[in-house]
Amino acid sequence: MARAPTSSDDPAGLVARERQGDNAQPLSITEISTLLKRTVEERFGYVRLRGELSGVKRAASGHLYCALKDEKAVLDGVMWRGSTNRLAFVPEDGLEVIATGKLTTYAGRSKYQIVIDSLEIAGEGALLALLEKTRARLEAEGLFARERKKPLPFLPKTIGVVTSPTGSVIRDILHRLADRFPSHVIVWPVLVQGQGAAEQVSAAIRVFSELDPNDAVPRPDLLIVARGGGSIEDLWGFNEETVVRAIAECTIPVISAVGHETDTTLADHAADRRAPTPSAAAEMAVPVRVDLEATLADFAARQRRAVHRPVEMGRERLEARVRRMPRMETLLQPQAQRLDELSERLRRGLTDRAGQGREQLAGIAARLSPTTLGRAQTDAQRRLDRVRLVPALVERPIREGRERLASLTRIASQLHPEKPLERGYAIVRDPSGKALTGKVQAAKEKALSLQFKDGALEVGVGSVPPPVKPTPVRKPPKKTTRNTAPPTQDDLFG
Repeated sequence: MARAPTSSDDPAGLVARERQGDNAQPLSITEISTLLKRTVEERFGYVRLRGELSGVKRAASGHLYCALKDEKAVLDGVMWRGSTNRLAFVPEDGLEVIATGKLTTYAGRSKYQIVIDSLEIAGEGALLALLEKTRARLEAEGLFARERKKPLPFLPKTIGVVTSPTGSVIRDILHRLADRFPSHVIVWPVLVQGQGAAEQVSAAIRVFSELDPNDAVPRPDLLIVARGGGSIEDLWGFNEETVVRAIAECTIPVISAVGHETDTTLADHAADRRAPTPSAAAEMAVPVRVDLEATLADFAARQRRAVHRPVEMGRERLEARVRRMPRMETLLQPQAQRLDELSERLRRGLTDRAGQGREQLAGIAARLSPTTLGRAQTDAQRRLDRVRLVPALVERPIREGRERLASLTRIASQLHPEKPLERGYAIVRDPSGKALTGKVQAAKEKALSLQFKDGALEVGVGSVPPPVKPTPVRKPPKKTTRNTAPPTQDDLFG
């Protein structure tokens, strides 16, 4: 009869049982995950991985999540917020980088990943690829458009310079400005390389742009963003998007002088003018003072010549016309001859007229004898004796004058200023006796005199001035009866 099998003979039993001589206890999932995590971190505590970024995502907490991949494998990665703040560039999908950190496991998903301490672009080729990608994106936004470029001022009064205060760049700029045209320069010291350089440069540009012309610090008329030469890594801060946008949005014209002539950054594309060197930027900013003075002197000389030229030309034309004109003696010769003739005729005429006057005077003198004068007096006395004056000739003008006088007298009596007093009116006078015709004038006086037909009445408040002697009323003259018969007049010569 066969023996029933025991648990020791059946290794695939339904219930797990301890085997004799077996001291291995079963592990929990957490325990094995912890063991795996410790093993991986101890074995791969420091690694440098090269790969292409994919699925880059920055969480609200500031942590960065991404994946590193190559042609055959993918590895998840995480970068904590403290490390992301030290990044010198903005991670993007498709960028080939070198990640430095340690490998660890994530038990929640049974995955292993790398905790990244630092990210670097994998070589200059990858850096140039990132640069070209950023340039294309910003150009598509129109930040490099030609119509956005602002003209540079011809002679800026104040120039702002954004650069390092300790390098040779600022000395070269100040030296060139002093040689060409001394100007007021405001230097904003910034880092031009390394961590935080892009933020400082963009902040300086924005502060300059936001200055008010009435502030204590004058607002520059022109900005120069400058840095000396270097590798692409040294100049990378001027390729950052924050710097490019600050230059493009600046309301002040900007000259970019980053690196040497062969170096090109995105800041050069966004600036209003690119200078090959910082010294060249200073030469672009201001003209040469000596040349301006020479130009102004030349303009002044040209202006003087332009003013004097018409005068000189007029003088030449006048001299030419004077040469063509006849001489003064020639023009006056006929008139001089005529004057001599008229003078001779005048002399002869006066002589002849004097002779005629003497003859007439002699004839008149001959007629003025005493006998002739006596005879003329006798004839005049005889004519006077025959004359008699007619009374009507004298009385008529007297009568007409008397009638006119009576008419004027009647009119004067009607127009006399005191004539209305007989009809109940009164004349208002001031203390000086002047007649007042208005209420405003009367209100200004403290005392008034009212003249009536039969006398004057003083009215007023306070001291009363002495009464004004009324003007006597002129009575119309009495009509005289004229005699109709003309008066007789004796003969004046009888």
